[in-house]
Amino acid sequence: MYSIAMLAKELVAASTEPLILSLLVKGESYGYALIQEVKRLSGDKIEWTDGMLYPVLHRMEREGWIQSRWGEAETGRKRKYYSLKKNGQKALKEQRDQWVTVSKALQQLWKEQYV
Repeated sequence: MYSIAMLAKELVAASTEPLILSLLVKGESYGYALIQEVKRLSGDKIEWTDGMLYPVLHRMEREGWIQSRWGEAETGRKRKYYSLKKNGQKALKEQRDQWVTVSKALQQLWKEQYV
């Protein structure tokens, strides 16, 4: 099904939007940099692909949470940079509240079970 070292694909999918929003609150970024930062932050346990990330970014842009602009990298190549909009900050707060609630419930259960 999935490797012990990797997270379940459903958990990865569910966490994609709050991760992107949380990264973009720090400032604009481009797809490959988002992929690499999530990989680093997760200790290589979350590995996004282009085919997974870009549809989510496009959907978030349609929702009005993020915006994009074309820019030029140091190498001269064109890159699409994404940044957070005001609606994205609101979405981040809502998603963070939801994840904190789930996390607290799990921590309480696992504390009670001495896991």
